[in-house]
Amino acid sequence: MNEVRLRAVVLDWAGTIVDFGSRAPVAAIQCVFAAAGVPLTVAEVRESMGLAKKAHIRSILEIPRVRDAWALQHGSPPSEAALEQLYAEFIPSQIQVLANHSQLIPGTAEAIARMRSRGLKIGTTTGYNRAMLDYLLARAAAQGFVPDSALCPDDVPAGRPLPWMCYLTAIRLEAYPLDAFVKIGDTPADIEEGRNAGMWAIGVTRTGNEAGVTQAEWAQLSGGDREELLNSARRRLERAGAHYTAPSVAECDWILDAIDARLATGERP
Repeated sequence: MNEVRLRAVVLDWAGTIVDFGSRAPVAAIQCVFAAAGVPLTVAEVRESMGLAKKAHIRSILEIPRVRDAWALQHGSPPSEAALEQLYAEFIPSQIQVLANHSQLIPGTAEAIARMRSRGLKIGTTTGYNRAMLDYLLARAAAQGFVPDSALCPDDVPAGRPLPWMCYLTAIRLEAYPLDAFVKIGDTPADIEEGRNAGMWAIGVTRTGNEAGVTQAEWAQLSGGDREELLNSARRRLERAGAHYTAPSVAECDWILDAIDARLATGERP
């Protein structure tokens, strides 16, 4: 049997490739809930980040505090019709917000170039819908990044944490086995998606949802506050099943080396 080596990397978008701090989804969701008379905290929005956006909104509506506030404001608990209305309003709001949150995270383009130099194919998955993803793809292409595959929940029966986007990515990339794939993302849903697909999983700490700070905010933090944020992010991603964590995509090279070494000895995710 031929030795198994890494074949592909599957990257998340917000907080991993673009949008340092994963601020765009928070801003858009807070906007539509505030318009409905039920303001959300950042923590409430971030709790289920990474899910397909309709599922994300549904999960927020199931939070007891939010459900009670909705019932108080609207006279009854949130219904399926309310969910559909919120999602319909969310789509244009999110695309509008993305205009200011689609810059590649520093070092990401160079890191992806290094991945390609290893012979790896590059796929992406996201919780955004197709319109949002297409917007990001256009903005990323203008910055020099074009993935080999880019999928969203619209392309499969269901989004994260189910593995369908990862499976379809493997088909689109014509790469196999899934043991030789690495999923990199910044939310527990990302990690669970990769693990459910039988992939190695790397959690991103500094640039993503779990830290939740912009690059400018990160620069202003003390060393102690930075360490506390990174440790909290690392613990949550490891609880979700991350094999490794890294501050950013740009700092994953040593992990890819380590995974290749483990594959060479016959170890699997």
